[in-house]
Amino acid sequence: MKLLKAQYDIRGPVPQDVIRPVPFEKPVPGPGQVLIEVLAAPINPSDIMTLTGDYGMLPPLPAVGGNEGVGRVIELGPEVRHPAIGQVVLLPVGSGTWTTHLLAEARSLLPLPDTIDPRQLAMITINPPTASLLLTEFVDLHAGDWVIQNAANSSVGGYLIQLAKIRGFRTINVVRREAAAEAVRKLGGDVVLVDGPDLRKQVRAAVTKGEIRLGIDAVGGEACDRLASCLATGATLVNYGRMSGESCQVSSQSLIFNDVRLIGFWLARWFQRASQPEQMALFSDLTRLMAAGALHAPVQATYGIEQIQEAVAAAAAGERDGKILLVPQGGAG
Repeated sequence: MKLLKAQYDIRGPVPQDVIRPVPFEKPVPGPGQVLIEVLAAPINPSDIMTLTGDYGMLPPLPAVGGNEGVGRVIELGPEVRHPAIGQVVLLPVGSGTWTTHLLAEARSLLPLPDTIDPRQLAMITINPPTASLLLTEFVDLHAGDWVIQNAANSSVGGYLIQLAKIRGFRTINVVRREAAAEAVRKLGGDVVLVDGPDLRKQVRAAVTKGEIRLGIDAVGGEACDRLASCLATGATLVNYGRMSGESCQVSSQSLIFNDVRLIGFWLARWFQRASQPEQMALFSDLTRLMAAGALHAPVQATYGIEQIQEAVAAAAAGERDGKILLVPQGGAG
C-alpha cells in the first residue's frame, strides 16, 4: 500500500488549495516508539481554521493536517512491550493524523476497545470532551435544569444533547435554519428553535417559569447576545466558537442589570492544566458511553488521503448533516 500524508507548506483563505497528498517512506519506530496504521481521522472546524491561519495555535510549517483520530499498532520499537501489536489506540492530540501511518511514543497512547466503530472512536478526542466539560465546568446543574445552546446541529451540539439527556438535563437547542431542526429533535433535543430577533420570546414560551442558568454559544456576534437575553439573573454564558466570524456581543442589559457572566472555553487549555488522571477519567467515561451506544455522531462522508482536497472542501462548505472523516485504509464512502 502507498503511504500518503496530507501536508501543507503555506496557509491561505481557501483551505483545500493549500493542502495536498504527499507520498513518504515507511518510518521505522525507534526506542519507545510504535508505528500506527491510521484507521480514521475527522476534519474539524479547528482543522480548517488551522489551514487558513485563523486558529489560536498554529504548528510550524510544513505540517501534516489533523489533530485527532484512532489507529492500530502494527510495529513496535526496541524494548516496547505495550501497547501490543493489533491494539487500537487513540492518537496523540495534534500529531498530524491525516496520514496513512504515523510514529508515536508508546507511553502517550490510550488503548481503546476494538468493538467500537473506529469512525466513532476517531471523533472522541475533541468534540465529546468539549460537550461534556461545557456541561460540568461552569455551572452546578441538577436533574431537570435547563441548558440553552446555539449551533445545536453541530458535532459538539449533538454530543451535548446526548450527554445532557444522560445526566437528566433539559436542552433548548437553537439552529439557524428550519431544515436543521428535525435532525436535532431526532437526537433528543427537548426544545428546538430557529434563531432570530424573537428568540427570547420563543424561549420564554417554551420553558414558561423555568430558569436557564447555563448558555452555550458557538456562534458569537449578535447570536451570543440573543442567548444572553434568554438567561436567568446571575447565569453563565460560555463561548467556545466563532462560527459567525464575529466577536461576542452582549448587551449592557444582560451584563450589568441581569448579572450574566460571559466566559470563554478552549479545550486545549483544559488539557494543559488537567492532570493525567482527570483526562483518563473523562475519556474512560466517554468510551464507556460510546461502547454502550449512548453516544454517537452522524457521518456525512468518508474520504481517503488521496482525496484530501475534496474532503477539506466538503468539510469547509458547512450546511452538512454529519462529519467528514478521512479513512486512510478504506477510502471514500
